[in-house]
Amino acid sequence: MPSSYYKLEIKERVLNKSRGAKSLRKKGLIPGILYYSGEENVNISIDKSIFFHALQSGQRIFEIDQDGEAQYTMIKEIQYHPVTDDVIHIDLMRVRRSEKITISVPIVLVGDAIGVKEGGILSQSITQIEISCFPTDVPEKIEFNVEDMEMNTSKSVADIQLENDDIEIISSGEINIASVAPPAAEEEPDVEELDGDGLEHGEQDEEIVDDSSNKEISDEKTSAESGSDE
Repeated sequence: MPSSYYKLEIKERVLNKSRGAKSLRKKGLIPGILYYSGEENVNISIDKSIFFHALQSGQRIFEIDQDGEAQYTMIKEIQYHPVTDDVIHIDLMRVRRSEKITISVPIVLVGDAIGVKEGGILSQSITQIEISCFPTDVPEKIEFNVEDMEMNTSKSVADIQLENDDIEIISSGEINIASVAPPAAEEEPDVEELDGDGLEHGEQDEEIVDDSSNKEISDEKTSAESGSDE
């Protein structure tokens, strides 16, 4: 749990049409909307560099200043440009520190699995899970220990152990997180045995027989022609 939250400097914006949004982006600002249950949505803008650093902070809950009061918000949705991958719009949702929220947090595998030391391969099936907790309890990540995983074993969401009892895992316990399996065996190519000339032994023998037969026919023909001349 972070002792402080990354502060997002947001500004309310009046222009909410497409032309206004394009004008903001040219100035290095990202247009967005701030949602809060039971209240009217607020059109906002955030400096592009500030938002980028906020994403790099690893936090999921951010502090904003709204009407002179500190409020807390989480990212609801980020829209990216289909070609450049630049952030073109964001949706934020205000949260109360006294109310639980549902949020996705990353899972990080830690430790060296026994099966990997034996030559196996460790695979991670999912990279985040959904949890329910108070905004003040949102972890930056959940570390999942795999040291005791042997060859041909797997672990699921049900194997996660959390120290904070106020955090509830929403994702199904049956979802696989990690598994250790032996490397796939390489198939040997089916190569036929060839002789020095690149022919199979059977082919060479048949050709030898054919050449012998042709020689006998040629000798008989020559003998017959000699008898005819006499």
